[in-house]
Amino acid sequence: MRLRSLAAGAAGGLLAALLPLLPASASAAAVRPPTVNGTAAANAAAPAASAVTTAEVDASATRCGGNLALGAVVVCPSITGTRKDLFKIHTSVANDTLYTLLGRSSGDWVSASIADSRGNVVCSVTTDSGSCRLGAAGLYTLTAWLYFGGSGNYSISVESMRTPSTCSALADSFFSFASPGAASTLPKGSAGRCYSFNQPQDSVLYLSAPGGGDVQGPILDAQYQPVCFIRYTTNCTLSQPGPYRLFLHEFYGNEAAYTLYLPRISNSVGCPAVTAGPFGDQGSAVAAGTVTSRIGCHQLTVASAEVVGVRFSQFEDQFLWWWIYDNAGQQVCEKYSNANGCPLPTAGKYTMVVQNQGWEPSLTYKLGITNLSADAGCGSAVATSWDQPALVLHVTSPVQINCVPVTGRAGDRILTYVAPTAYNEALALLVDDSGTLVCTGHSEEDGCRLPADGTYRVLSYLRNWDSGSTDLTYKLQVRRLNEPAGCPTVTPGPYNAAPASAVAGNRCRVLQIPAAGNYRIKPVTAEGYEAYGQIYDAAGSKVCTTQMCTFPADGSYTMVLNGSVPSSVLDEDYQYALAVLPTVPSGCAQVSDDLGALGAYRGHFDSPAQFDCVQLASPAGARIMEVLPGDATGAGRPLVAVVDADGNYVCDSTYSLRQYSCELTGAAPFYAVMTGANGNPVGGYTVSFPRVSGTNSCAVLPQGATGTSITTSHDHFAACFSVPADQHGAKEVFTYTRTSGTGDAGFTVVDANGIVWCGYLGSPSVNRSITCTLPAGPVTVVLEADAVDAAYQISHVAGA
Repeated sequence: MRLRSLAAGAAGGLLAALLPLLPASASAAAVRPPTVNGTAAANAAAPAASAVTTAEVDASATRCGGNLALGAVVVCPSITGTRKDLFKIHTSVANDTLYTLLGRSSGDWVSASIADSRGNVVCSVTTDSGSCRLGAAGLYTLTAWLYFGGSGNYSISVESMRTPSTCSALADSFFSFASPGAASTLPKGSAGRCYSFNQPQDSVLYLSAPGGGDVQGPILDAQYQPVCFIRYTTNCTLSQPGPYRLFLHEFYGNEAAYTLYLPRISNSVGCPAVTAGPFGDQGSAVAAGTVTSRIGCHQLTVASAEVVGVRFSQFEDQFLWWWIYDNAGQQVCEKYSNANGCPLPTAGKYTMVVQNQGWEPSLTYKLGITNLSADAGCGSAVATSWDQPALVLHVTSPVQINCVPVTGRAGDRILTYVAPTAYNEALALLVDDSGTLVCTGHSEEDGCRLPADGTYRVLSYLRNWDSGSTDLTYKLQVRRLNEPAGCPTVTPGPYNAAPASAVAGNRCRVLQIPAAGNYRIKPVTAEGYEAYGQIYDAAGSKVCTTQMCTFPADGSYTMVLNGSVPSSVLDEDYQYALAVLPTVPSGCAQVSDDLGALGAYRGHFDSPAQFDCVQLASPAGARIMEVLPGDATGAGRPLVAVVDADGNYVCDSTYSLRQYSCELTGAAPFYAVMTGANGNPVGGYTVSFPRVSGTNSCAVLPQGATGTSITTSHDHFAACFSVPADQHGAKEVFTYTRTSGTGDAGFTVVDANGIVWCGYLGSPSVNRSITCTLPAGPVTVVLEADAVDAAYQISHVAGA
């Protein structure tokens, strides 16, 4: 819950409207407070200053009524029929306001009203708490009756705003943060309790929720006008002159134990001092504190305007909220908005208020406040070249903030990468020489553009600190993105060869692009896994990400691995290869698309990030499939993408090229571009791209259980069969069985347009039968087997 200051004007108007019209609850619980032995309420004496009198009328009496003393609670155990109980109230000043409490009946509804000495009704008395504005001083009559008749009971109590029966004075020491507050109990049925105090006008008080059910009430100024209202935790500005009065009541008239706690935030007292220390481990400057279910505080004094960083020990920080106020009680900073630095505008005293928002009744914490505007404790300047090793920084305190200076020019775009060396969370931010955050708010760009020449600071820290920690470490890289220094240069290379950028370190590469257009960019680690990066122009603005990139013009561009991931530190010895290729392949061998005389292309990946290509013989509009040995593994199952003559994507092996068939759209010629899959960057492969639409030279597979047989080998791992239109029905059962050798196979059935009707090449077995619904016209069976010696029998018969 955050503290909020109440504007006096708005609060006063609202409270003035609410006081006579406080809502009644729909609950019908009976109000039966303890009674006091003695005379009937009609003759009750005025209560002592330290107590509220409760009286009960004898049950044998015909009616309740008589004099109703201010502050007393009268309980009427019975009212029936049309009876009206009359109570006399004496006031000594004009224009008084009575606080009222009409206790609820356990029977039928009891109503009440107050009339002046002439019998004119001044106001209705609401069930539960309320208020009534009076006129001239003198005698008033409160009448209680059953609104609908029947029978019931009630209690009644009134208290004067201007001449209360008793009013406890609050000393100046009560407004110290070190004060325990004032604990007391409101008796059942009480209209309220008065407190009086004086504080300088415009003082800001912290109003703690008093607890005890629904205890609440207004703070009134010297003119009896409301300035604040106590109920929920908030701040209160005493915007009008005092002395002040505070009236507390429990809205429903329940007995309620409460604690009144109103420490003064402006010109605060009772707060332990804390100092703004240097960067690094502050040693004895680290403060400690314990905050209960209320709040705690610290007083900070600064000699000049400065920006401070606030850090609490990590475990406690998640349950704490904090605010910083100037000496006038005006909020300067709070935890969420000023997580990266709190600017203190002038020299002087400030009060930090700490609130426990957790479930523990108390939290003991450590607090470090760091002067971000000073140089004390800041390390040596760091270079922004990409070939420099990462800095290793140490943390020996849970509230420590580290600092390294960096020099830059106006327009430089600075990137910071920070990561722990063991499980933790590291953070870094860039500030100017005053300690002010340079780049604020969200940006689609990476890094921070410097507004002027000068020396800046990179501030960093670890968020987590375990109880047994003594010396934790993390790595930090500070790099300039525009005009990058220390990045190896790479130019586009050829297909069917190892990339020009061999496996090497440094997360940065300068790409020399000879002409505008689309390029294939793929970094691959030494272990053969694809990495990802961001590509920037010469000014450090984003252009694209790796995989496919459209360069708007020729020139130099910068590729950074995990460039948009500030939590990633890749040391200068991080090894990877980088492919840079135009998306339109060149130097590609042409392969046959004859399904009947299936020809295989054999290639070999010699290096990570190598891309091979073949030119396909099929025209635009044709449908093709990728066929490869069923037992191919590792590099033998390359990632394949088909592109058109302009390098536009058509299909790939993750979907239609293998699971169905791929329609060649766009302009011919078409190319199949291949590269090693993740974890398998190097090795040989064998692949075919037959055309499965149109006519083919496949042998006929006659209808019948006998079918035909084929043999497979290392060089012959696939076969096709034509099924003429008059050799199949609307449903056919296709069956294959391995009759000798090893390995297994899979098959698929396509129509003359190359559309798959059943089967799947990627689901091999030593034998299988599939019932297939077929279209009219010829169909083709494509069988894909392991590249081993084996024999298979294949057939088809009419299905049921």
